[in-house]
Amino acid sequence: MCFSSYLTFFLFFACFFQSARVWIPDAEEVWKSAELTKDYKNDDASLQLMLEDGTLDPKTKNLPYLRNPDILVGENDLTALSYLHEPAVLHNLKVRFIDSKLIYTYCGIVLVAINPYETLPIYGTDIINAYSGQNMGDMDPHIFAVAEEAYKQMARDERNQSIIVSGESGAGKTVSAKYAMRYFATVSGSASEANVEEKVLASNPIMEAIGNAKTTRNDNSSRFGKYIEIGFDNRYRIIGANMRTYLLEKSRVVFQADEERNYHIFYQLCASANQPEFKNLRLSTANDFLYTRQGRSPVIEGVDDAKELRTTRHAFTLLGINESYQIGLFQVLAAILHLGNVEIKDRDSDSSLIAPNNRHLTAFCELVGVTYQDMSQWLCHRKLKTATETYIKPLPRLQATNARDALSKHIYAKLFNWIVEHVNKALVTNIKQHSFIGVLDIYGFETFEINSFEQFCINYANEKLQQQFNMHVFKLEQEEYMKEQIPWTLIDFYDNQPCINLIEAKMGILDLLDEECKMPKGSDDSWAQKLYNTHLKTCSLFEKPRMSNRAFIIQHFADKVEYQCEGFLEKNKDTVNEEQIHVLKASKFNLLVELFQDEEKATTPTGQVPGTGGRTRLSIKPDKGRDTSSKEHKKTVGCQFRNSLQMLMETLNATTPHYVRCIKPNDFKLAFSFDPKRAVQQLRACGVLETIRISAAGFPSRWTYQEFFSRYRVLMKQKDVLPDKKLTCKNVLEKLVQDQDKYQFGKTKIFFRAGQVAYLEKLRADKLRAACIRIQKTIRCWLARKKYLRQRSAAITIQRFTRGYQARCLAKFMRRTQAATIIQKYQRMCVERKRFRQKQAAALAMQTILRAYMARQKYQALLREHKAVIIQKHVRGWLARCWYKHCLEAIVYLQCCIRRMRAKRELKKLKIEARSVEHFKKLNKGMENKIMQLQRKIDEQNKDNRVISERLVSLESSYASESERMRGELGRLRGVEEDAKNKANQVSSLLEELEKLRKELSVTQQEKKTIEDWAQKYRDEMEKMVSELKDQNGLLKKEKDDLNRMIQEQSQQMTEKMTRAIAQETQQLETDLNEERSRYQNLLTEHLRLEEKYDDLKEELNVSKPGHRRTDSTHSSNESEYTYNSEYAELEDGSRVGEDVTRGMDTSLTLKLQKRVTELEQEKQSLRNELENKEEQFQRARARVRRKARGAELEYESLKRQELESENKKLRHDLAEMRQSLLGGTAASAGAPGSPAYKVLLDQLNASCEELEVRKEEVLILRSQLVSQKEAMHHKETMTEPSVFAQDVNKLKDADELKQAYVGLKDTNRLLEQQLQTQRRTHDSEVESLRGELQNVKEENNRQQQLLAQNLQLPPEARIEASLQHEITRLTNENLDLMEQLEKQDRTIRKLKKQLKVYSKRIGEMGGTGQTSPGQMVEEPIHPVNIPRREKDFQGMLEYKKEDEMKLVKNLILELKPRGVAVNLIPGLPAYILFMCLRHSDYVNDDQKVRTLLTSTINSIKKILKKRGDDFETVSFWLANTCRFLHCLKQYSGDEVFMKHNTSRQNEHCLSNFDLAEYRQVISDLAIQIYQQLVKCMENILQPMIVSGMLEHETIQGVSGVKPTGLRKRTSSIADEGTYTLDSILRQLSAFHSTMCQHGTDPELIKQVVKQLFYIIGAVTLNNLLLRKDMCSWSKGMQIRYNVSQLEEWLRDKGLMNCGAKETLEPLIQAAQLLQVKKKTDEDAEAICSMCHALTTAQIVKVLNLYTPVNEFEERVSVSFIRTIQTRLRDRCESPQLLMDTKMIYPVTFPFNPSSLALETIQIPTSLNLSFLTRV
Repeated sequence: MCFSSYLTFFLFFACFFQSARVWIPDAEEVWKSAELTKDYKNDDASLQLMLEDGTLDPKTKNLPYLRNPDILVGENDLTALSYLHEPAVLHNLKVRFIDSKLIYTYCGIVLVAINPYETLPIYGTDIINAYSGQNMGDMDPHIFAVAEEAYKQMARDERNQSIIVSGESGAGKTVSAKYAMRYFATVSGSASEANVEEKVLASNPIMEAIGNAKTTRNDNSSRFGKYIEIGFDNRYRIIGANMRTYLLEKSRVVFQADEERNYHIFYQLCASANQPEFKNLRLSTANDFLYTRQGRSPVIEGVDDAKELRTTRHAFTLLGINESYQIGLFQVLAAILHLGNVEIKDRDSDSSLIAPNNRHLTAFCELVGVTYQDMSQWLCHRKLKTATETYIKPLPRLQATNARDALSKHIYAKLFNWIVEHVNKALVTNIKQHSFIGVLDIYGFETFEINSFEQFCINYANEKLQQQFNMHVFKLEQEEYMKEQIPWTLIDFYDNQPCINLIEAKMGILDLLDEECKMPKGSDDSWAQKLYNTHLKTCSLFEKPRMSNRAFIIQHFADKVEYQCEGFLEKNKDTVNEEQIHVLKASKFNLLVELFQDEEKATTPTGQVPGTGGRTRLSIKPDKGRDTSSKEHKKTVGCQFRNSLQMLMETLNATTPHYVRCIKPNDFKLAFSFDPKRAVQQLRACGVLETIRISAAGFPSRWTYQEFFSRYRVLMKQKDVLPDKKLTCKNVLEKLVQDQDKYQFGKTKIFFRAGQVAYLEKLRADKLRAACIRIQKTIRCWLARKKYLRQRSAAITIQRFTRGYQARCLAKFMRRTQAATIIQKYQRMCVERKRFRQKQAAALAMQTILRAYMARQKYQALLREHKAVIIQKHVRGWLARCWYKHCLEAIVYLQCCIRRMRAKRELKKLKIEARSVEHFKKLNKGMENKIMQLQRKIDEQNKDNRVISERLVSLESSYASESERMRGELGRLRGVEEDAKNKANQVSSLLEELEKLRKELSVTQQEKKTIEDWAQKYRDEMEKMVSELKDQNGLLKKEKDDLNRMIQEQSQQMTEKMTRAIAQETQQLETDLNEERSRYQNLLTEHLRLEEKYDDLKEELNVSKPGHRRTDSTHSSNESEYTYNSEYAELEDGSRVGEDVTRGMDTSLTLKLQKRVTELEQEKQSLRNELENKEEQFQRARARVRRKARGAELEYESLKRQELESENKKLRHDLAEMRQSLLGGTAASAGAPGSPAYKVLLDQLNASCEELEVRKEEVLILRSQLVSQKEAMHHKETMTEPSVFAQDVNKLKDADELKQAYVGLKDTNRLLEQQLQTQRRTHDSEVESLRGELQNVKEENNRQQQLLAQNLQLPPEARIEASLQHEITRLTNENLDLMEQLEKQDRTIRKLKKQLKVYSKRIGEMGGTGQTSPGQMVEEPIHPVNIPRREKDFQGMLEYKKEDEMKLVKNLILELKPRGVAVNLIPGLPAYILFMCLRHSDYVNDDQKVRTLLTSTINSIKKILKKRGDDFETVSFWLANTCRFLHCLKQYSGDEVFMKHNTSRQNEHCLSNFDLAEYRQVISDLAIQIYQQLVKCMENILQPMIVSGMLEHETIQGVSGVKPTGLRKRTSSIADEGTYTLDSILRQLSAFHSTMCQHGTDPELIKQVVKQLFYIIGAVTLNNLLLRKDMCSWSKGMQIRYNVSQLEEWLRDKGLMNCGAKETLEPLIQAAQLLQVKKKTDEDAEAICSMCHALTTAQIVKVLNLYTPVNEFEERVSVSFIRTIQTRLRDRCESPQLLMDTKMIYPVTFPFNPSSLALETIQIPTSLNLSFLTRV
């Protein structure tokens, strides 16, 4: 034996040491834990074990399974266990299920789901959001994790996916499939507005009603299999679905076992029989019908069947199956119940009959629309066709009953297929399908006491699925090994292909069954004999029961199953009397006829042809395309099932499968109760143990090099650690494990065989234990030494005072005894040294002899063992070869005998068949002629039937019209009768009220008389009491003093109480205010979201229609016309329109829109005519301007002079009125000198005077320039010039002044002409765009009218109505938008027309003044006129022209780069500039300018945020500027509250004309929107860092240990994007903080942002902690607390400790503390309850359940301790929600923060390109 093999052998047996724990078989618990009481040696014959309960187990000879270390128990993935075997799997599942209340566990690629029989809060939307986008191994096992993996792989690999859910009845398959579909519906959404995901989920109630029933194992057992394909588009949104069904259990319709029910729909109908719409069905209770009372359990506890029917009907309606079709379906179901109650009696032994006027048969015939005579005839008779004639054969009662039940089953099956087909049609879509995810909910392996055809098919399907599962598991293992490039050998796994061949191969069980069904006299017994003859001796998987000749046994992959042959042929044939089918096809009931006709002729419930989607749906009915009913029933059920199963396997093989295995923990439906026997049986049946076996056969344990290095670093010496971790791991592992076959090195991982990780864990634990002992030893030594030193110090202190006295007393005695003592010392030393040396020599001699003897004994034993092994090897080899030769000869001889015998039988059989065929040919002569005659008769009868059916149709139509008329008349009469009843009731009520009033009047009179008597009596008594009171007055005075003193004391107490109450009320009001603010901001967020959605839809509409695009100028002009009120009004209108559209588009609305479009066309024509007239006038004016250009130049100066003079007059008039108002007697008190009003008016007076002086100077200078120009022109003009200029000729002395004036006037004229041309071009472009938009409106309106006409022609129940309504909604919004644009264009045109009138007037005035020869002034250039102005102080305003407004907004907002502004300019500069422009508009009292500037600013900020909303710097910059703009509006509003912080100069800059309070609210809402967008932007940046930095990264190196991981630890769904650390989070927070500070964000606002960020960090970290079992450990708690302390340190550095951010981390801090505190005693529980006040009960219990020791020194939390915690926290009033809401945003406030910056000192940098702004 080689050394490595010996070492492996030694290590294996070394595990069986004393105190080692193992698993031993047990009859009750399957596996029991035991402990070795003695070390096991190789030569021991048995093991000595002690059970956990203390009893000794009898000695066993077989080596038992070893238990895993405690730290591995409860793992998320079973493949992470070191020892992979059945007891380890069972125990791990039990611990997770019972102790931790975890129902999901991974087993490699399989998710094991155990039914808890209890509603768990783990399927909410918050859990879905937590699993969305996560890797499968990063979170705890969950059905959502499997769904997310499938969804992610579909998007990444562009490959279709399948989720295969299997398990026993009652294991939770249907619920798991529903949750998977709910996940897809929630995560992906739908690609259209049709809510496809709701329809997909709505199909579940329908399928459960018609396909689920109560069984002994499950109250809601699916009695059919289904495969749902959920289709996705190229953006991976749900667009539709398709369902395939398999093997409906039809026999349940007519028979149910005890304690079982029929399908739910029957009981739902019976429970709702009293409903008015069901009166015609003639239903009663379920106990009155044979088909619903056989199980004797018509009611399910806790289920309301009537309510379930309402749910089913709602689902029908949601899927487009209208009310009439629903009633038709219920009518067919009720007919089935009545058919089951039809009693068939014996007429004689060979025939039967149905009593005349049978109540239930009559009801059946009326419900399905057939004649009573035909149905009663063919229920008791059967038509037989021979070659010559046709016979009608009566049926015995038993056969007639079977035929009745077969008809019921057939009708129900047709109805089931019809519903499935129309559910699929409702889920189909016209959008092209890009990919799909299939969810297979199929029955698991079944074995009962009596197993029949249904169980045979179910187990056959599970054999196929198990084979596919085994191949997929093996393929994944092989791919993993090849990917890591490690050598691998073929893994031996169970292949169930022989069992599948036994069932489906040629001459297999299904083949023989179909063959027997074709035989005229085939029976179950003859089929059984064929099975025995064919397979009993040839297939080892087929057996025959000992005590039965009508059963057979098949060895399936899960277990042996015995099938009873009785009923196999009947169920496989599924025969129905064809005459009964013909009777039903001739029914007057349209729905029943539709059930039995071909699919191409069937109509949908909505009356429309189903649309064709982007894919071809597979059908499971291979016989669907046949023409006749006779051919329809020829294919057997087994053949159909085999074909559909083959198609299913092809679909699954073309997809990537994901497996969910559902386990039923017990048969009694007890919550969290685990039956090991049942669990093991299902684990074997569902393939989980096979997965474990395949994994264990290879390398089940897999570690990355980094994980291995981190875990086993303690086993390495310092010299072993190399820079290359891969080489380090290789070197260390070669030293630790000598056998290299036990591990393999891959590219990224190390692969270990089973048991090796446990061995390494043992070495690690031993090393840690030794280290702990050394640490304890050192610490104890240090503690003992400290104690010793303290005692020594105390002793010295005491002894110091006594030893002096003792020393003096004993000094003399010590001198005397010193010599004797020295002698004794040396003598004793010699004696002891001699004795010690003797003992030492004896001991060494004994040890030498003993060690030599033991070494020799050990060597002899090893030598004998080695030789014995060699002898055994050769002997066993010789014995094996002898046995093999003997067996081979016997097998060959046996095969020869069997083949000879089978050949003889086959020859005999062939001879018999040859003789039978010849005889059959003789009998069938002449049959062909008779068949042709019969065919002619059938054709004639078909023609007669066709004529009769046409007459019936005409009669039905006349009857329907008459009944409709009578029904209308009846309704009218009922209305009249109801009115009469109401009038009669009113009269009676009035009479009763009158009588009541009379009674009240009499009672009042009596009371009045009584009161008068009492008043007289009271008056007498009062006189007596007055005298008595006078006597008591003295006593009361004394008591008054006492009462005053008491009142004072009580008042003090009341004051204190009121103070406390006011404080509490104030706190409550603050809380309510925050809640109200939060609700308001949430509503604002929703409003903004809807507004953005509205804008997006409008943009999509503009993009989709090339003829309807806005130009920039149009868009900007439209934006400039908006006001705040108009925006909200438009939004409200839009929301109202949206609400109306969702309820259904009214035809009147469309007609109004048509009328409005017509009016718009007329108005457009009138505008066009007016525009042409204006163009002609403009051309004439322009020609006049060209002719009179010189006169215009001179007139311009005159016009300016007149304007200045008129303004001067106006200012004088204002001044006079102001002085009168100041001197008025009525305002004497208000306008007195020194009063505020007087000061304000005086300031205005001074400003007006100053402005007046400036204007005077301008007028004088301009007038002098004009006079000079006139004199200069007088010298050069001819005598024909006007005499006006002649008198001033001599005043012109300098020719340069004339040139200067001429050039200035010429430039002015040119500027005016350019402005006119620009206005005209703008006007022309706007008119053209308006014409194009009106034409588009007209075209769209015509198209809308056509669509509406098509819609009105369809029936009201049409399914397409929803899509048409959606289209009408879209077009309506577009029309309204066009109307708004047209109104805005109209306003723009009116404004331009006014400007044209002004210019025309001015041009006309210019043309009427003096004429000048233009040719005489060209030669001399004239310089511009310079009007000198007096310098004055700036007022902190910026003037701009109205046409420059869009340029201002564009340069200051839309094109501004925040980075440059933040670095180079003062914070908030754009806000200051905008406010200064606003101040000037307020100063000139221009309301339109103020409104347009504010509206343009708001819209532009919204636009830039929408465009660059994901850029943090942009959002932060505009949040700071928006807040600064808001503060400026408050600071300079003139309100006393805001002005108290201003300087006197700043108070002078307050707004004087407009109150912008409403705009402050708008800007505040805008700031809230920006704040929320900033939080969202920062959250998106921080989100990838939080989990990695706070949980996964080891900030303190070496504290956290990496546990063994399973297959699901890391998936390839998302590539590794790099590891984030805590430093990454802190750096990002610092970057956020510095950027906001640079942008000038308010400090209070920065605090709120930081608080929100810390809440997000804490919530995300805690949520991941609650969903990750591997993170709940003591060491991880230490890491979290350290990380939180680093965050707190960051807050201290930034001065933000008082912002409330630390408090948001309190739940995370308490969760970390909970991981670290002691968790054993009641005192610990009390401490935990008082400590974790910020955590909910659910979160505390979840953390305790998830707590997992990383090392052996930690202990798990006991179940009793968790129960104690739950009991103590029972009285807490809190939300049961497990996860924190990561989307919650604290309400934001904007405290007033005035600026000390003076507006007049602000300088505008040239880099902003705002040169058109003028400082004022």
